[in-house]
Amino acid sequence: MSKTPKFPGPLTARGAVLAVLLSDADQTGAEPLQGRTSLAAIVKTLKRKYHWPIESSSFPSNSGDGRATWATVYSLPPATVTKALNNGGREWLERRVAKA
Repeated sequence: MSKTPKFPGPLTARGAVLAVLLSDADQTGAEPLQGRTSLAAIVKTLKRKYHWPIESSSFPSNSGDGRATWATVYSLPPATVTKALNNGGREWLERRVAKA
């Protein structure tokens, strides 16, 4: 039996990433958040500690200087987004905006 996902603090880096995922937009690789935490580390924590079923897919890409690299896209299944928004997610998102 899988555990029910939990919401992190609304104004944390984890909250910022989860807000993008709940918006049903893909979250792609970014510079480290808060200067020391990578997006991959935040996603790993959201999956393990907060129980969000985040999916990822990687594909070949090119860096700005022409080198070949890999890009990763993170997303939540649409049914998870709908369930989360209907079970406190909308209010959680509103708290992010109100406190920002």
